[in-house]
Amino acid sequence: MANPPVTPPGTPSGAQLGSPLGTPRLGLGCAQLGNLAAPMPDERAEAIVHTALELGCTYLDTAPHYGVGLSEERLGRALAGVPRDTYTLSTKVGRRLRPLSPGERPPAEGFVDTPARAREWDFTADGIRRTLESSLERLGTDHVDIVYLHDVENHLPEVYGTGFPALAALRDQGVVRHIGFGMNFSDVLARLVADLDVDAVLCAGRWTLLDRRAYDDLLPVCARRGTAVVAGGVYNSGLLADPRPGAHYDYAPAAAPLVDRAARTAEVCARHGVPLRAAALRFPFAHAAVASAVVGASTPDEVRDNVRLSGLTVPHALWRDLVAEGLLDDDLPLPGEAPLT
Repeated sequence: MANPPVTPPGTPSGAQLGSPLGTPRLGLGCAQLGNLAAPMPDERAEAIVHTALELGCTYLDTAPHYGVGLSEERLGRALAGVPRDTYTLSTKVGRRLRPLSPGERPPAEGFVDTPARAREWDFTADGIRRTLESSLERLGTDHVDIVYLHDVENHLPEVYGTGFPALAALRDQGVVRHIGFGMNFSDVLARLVADLDVDAVLCAGRWTLLDRRAYDDLLPVCARRGTAVVAGGVYNSGLLADPRPGAHYDYAPAAAPLVDRAARTAEVCARHGVPLRAAALRFPFAHAAVASAVVGASTPDEVRDNVRLSGLTVPHALWRDLVAEGLLDDDLPLPGEAPLT
């Protein structure tokens, strides 16, 4: 059966005062809905989405890569019947999905118990459009608000040659409202923002309490170009959520010096009565280019806890103490005290 046509979006949804993307400060990252690292029952996935919406996390970010379409499918089922103008939705292109060939077993790439599909890189104009159309079918909607080219750091000739021009054409036609890039490499994002007409970037793990790289390369370019930044990976894969030996940093076990630094940061936070996760969630908003942060959750309670943390006041004295103890560089901007939500 042919994919449904892509139709232009209506009024931007989930609007938040001050966000150029119409997004709230705190959004839901939906990689876990694709069985990231561990299987998840369908009922829990639906409960996670509904809890996020009820608590004001009305920006939902997904991708075909997440569980080879499973995240999009579950998100689409959870959103059935929810008024489309009450949330903001983003997905990604660059990886096209296809059915498995007989006897083929695709790489898991961190996801388990996934549908019988394979991923293929495709940056052709037809591939970009068909990938988006397939996402819309899985999501059960006629439009998404933001489309990112996903993890393209090793495919820049194709991005410049066909991928971004194809996505820009969809924006020009009114098919999508905002376009950009999502990846872990802030230096590559900085180059793309400098060269291209980019509305938004989703930068994962490079502007956190443990990693300042985006401040040195990406964020100045975004501020100059008026490109909105969505912060992902604010807990650096887990180390800033639970700083202990064996905790993950950038998807692998953290080195001992990083574990020590995270633990010392947690000690400073504790002296001020603030959980480390609350500080980690608040920190990226020290830079004015950051519009939103997306945080994943494996249970509805994790969504509730992230919202609770975003509502805490983080005293300015905490940030000053982190600078005084050498845990934050003294040239970095520091967040204000006001809670995010």
